[in-house]
Amino acid sequence: MKHRLLVVFLFVMSQPILAQNLAQRLHDSYELYQEKSITFRRFKQKDLLPLTDKLKNNAQFQVSEAGKSFEGRSIPLIKYGKGAPPVLLWSQMHGDEATATMALLDIFNFLSASGDGFDEFRKKLAANSTLYFVPMLNPDGAERWQRRTAQEIDMNRDALRLQTPEAQILKGLQQSLKPSFGFNLHDQSPRYSAGNTPNVATISFLATAYDYARSMNTVRERSMQLIVSMNRELQKFIPKQVARYSDEHEPRAFGDNIQKWGTSIVLIESGGYKNDPEKQYIRKLNFIAILTGLEAIANGTYNRENRAEYEKLPQNEKYHFDLLIRNARINQNGKITTVDVAVNRAEINNADATGFTYKSTIEDLGDLSVFYGVEEINAQGALITDAQGKAFLPHLNETATFQLQLSQKTTWDVKNGFAEKK
Repeated sequence: MKHRLLVVFLFVMSQPILAQNLAQRLHDSYELYQEKSITFRRFKQKDLLPLTDKLKNNAQFQVSEAGKSFEGRSIPLIKYGKGAPPVLLWSQMHGDEATATMALLDIFNFLSASGDGFDEFRKKLAANSTLYFVPMLNPDGAERWQRRTAQEIDMNRDALRLQTPEAQILKGLQQSLKPSFGFNLHDQSPRYSAGNTPNVATISFLATAYDYARSMNTVRERSMQLIVSMNRELQKFIPKQVARYSDEHEPRAFGDNIQKWGTSIVLIESGGYKNDPEKQYIRKLNFIAILTGLEAIANGTYNRENRAEYEKLPQNEKYHFDLLIRNARINQNGKITTVDVAVNRAEINNADATGFTYKSTIEDLGDLSVFYGVEEINAQGALITDAQGKAFLPHLNETATFQLQLSQKTTWDVKNGFAEKK
């Protein structure tokens, strides 16, 4: 009897180690499963459907139509596995938030593979859970590359009135499938910070609050425990770049209401990572985080986590600009002033929203020593000038195009918010 208890104890204690090994193995083998036809965020439903349709030829999947968008576009529902508990994962309820959609396509490739050392993991997922995926909930918004639906309604503020067909579909799935867990997959600004630190928030988690008091019950506690498990794995790849999104209650939002309706919600916000404008590395991180989270559900190991670790995650804060120039000087009517200059870049859609151009603006100037830049320049007292070398006075909300001159030599050339060292 003692020998049996020892075996059980060693098995239980080994589970986190196995999970850690899984995360590293997924990281190292990711390129085998990356969907190579999608390498940019602004893909459309027409790009997605051939990839979900091909799953119909795989007996491991069931592909159906969850419903249609306001403009009649099909919204696929993909099912994998036959066990308990049921898990619902949905992405791109905001049409311009496609990072996790790309990761779900990679996960479909992973679940379709075999003979690569992950077969036991796949069997476990299929036997110990049933996964339901909605990879593009707002195809009309994706068509325009906009947050809102074709009705100009933010679907994530339509959980109560249900005026959009897409919101009706999501609530209908939650009510009929009764998932134990839900993965609510989003993108956020790449300028969020992991607390008041120089670290950008590459991934932010949230266990949504189901009331204004931010009360705790077993449903919400499970959300926190699962996030603790997923965060542990992500810290290996993006240390100190995981944050906790604000849990201020929003009574119209789906995450808050689905938590109230009995499904433990893990909200993932994909933020920023340096030199990753198309979020391809963050896509990989989503792939790892989601699969390790699903393993924790299938194993039941999430319930051993201490929810207090969730509260230790740094808050999602706004301390970053795209470009921060420190210690520059401006000459205003002969008076020299030292300033920091903050620049942000906005994406402006082209005509069919398949591409974009940048429009940069000066967001702030003065003493910005408490802020950080995704990119930073120490001007070392260089004078801000125009292209002709004449003193230039930057103004808020103007296009960030100017030069930095030190000892009458141009040290940096800033054009539309992008800086080139001279």
